[in-house]
Amino acid sequence: MNNFAFIDAQNVHLGIKSLGWVLDWKKFRVYLKDKYAVSTAYLFIGFLDSNQKLYSTLQKAGYILIFKPIILDGDGKAKGNCDADLILHAILEKDNYNRAVIVTSDGDFYSLVRHLHEQEKLEMVLSPYSETCSKLLKKEAKERINYMDNLNRKIGGK
Repeated sequence: MNNFAFIDAQNVHLGIKSLGWVLDWKKFRVYLKDKYAVSTAYLFIGFLDSNQKLYSTLQKAGYILIFKPIILDGDGKAKGNCDADLILHAILEKDNYNRAVIVTSDGDFYSLVRHLHEQEKLEMVLSPYSETCSKLLKKEAKERINYMDNLNRKIGGK
């Protein structure tokens, strides 16, 4: 199998953090390879100059980083919505992979998940936690959804 992962970094980070543990991104990359035959893992992430060390670590762990420029909202909070970029890449790359693993809880991806499922290109949706996963996403993924909340021992970090 030659599967690709498309990962909503902020959604995964915040979802796992809400469970009280931290994701070890290196272990997660190995998990994706071993469990879902992921040869290529795209990580969609906002770009901040101050995060260069994080970006280098993620690249060394085997992720291809797709950056979204960060803008500050009216309160000075960083915003970098990567949803459109993830969807676009998943569609543009569809001839290069057997199946896709979409990693998010965000209901904004329901159309992508539905499309991939209909085309028999969806391997799995991985959501950090079933309680916070969008109902739309669950509906469209059907039987192809798993949750990360019980994976602390496998992919948890310090």
